[in-house]
Amino acid sequence: MLRTVNRVAIGLVGLVLLAVGAAVLAVGLGAPPPSWWIHDGKRDVLLSTAERTHWRDETWWWPAVIAALALLVLLALWWLIADLRRRRLGEVLVDTGDGAGALLRGRALEGVLNGDAARLDGVAHARTHLIGRRDAPEARVRLTLEPHVDPADALDHLTHQSLAHARDSAALPALPAEVRLKTAKHPAERVS
Repeated sequence: MLRTVNRVAIGLVGLVLLAVGAAVLAVGLGAPPPSWWIHDGKRDVLLSTAERTHWRDETWWWPAVIAALALLVLLALWWLIADLRRRRLGEVLVDTGDGAGALLRGRALEGVLNGDAARLDGVAHARTHLIGRRDAPEARVRLTLEPHVDPADALDHLTHQSLAHARDSAALPALPAEVRLKTAKHPAERVS
């Protein structure tokens, strides 16, 4: 969901900036400005002298401008950091016993966990993400269960089969997991 919101927001900001930039370029090259345009032609300035000095004597003006710009910069930095932060674990450090260790791709372990969990009785769909550090990974598992399945049984099977198998295969001392369960939708049954 967050990825979709991020892409839509970036797309909208990009379209607005592209439209404004294209309009400024067109007017600057001599095209007639549209009726909604705030300036008259390519010789017109962005802010006239009267517009620039109108609020200069007000005591609240500069603190308000600085606060708004600082807020804009903080929001942009927050968005950049949230976008650059890797949510998924790229690799898992496997102890091989010889002191060197080996690296296992995080997506490979996620795929194995997804396959094992999807094969459990009554699981319609499984989705796994690894987070944390490469020497101490954590799993986030989402299971979609069929309506007839007892959630406690599905959770018990996931814990003692899929997660235990992944933990043992990667020689991890522990593999903590957060499991979210939901029920698959099914059509209403008709009695004839």
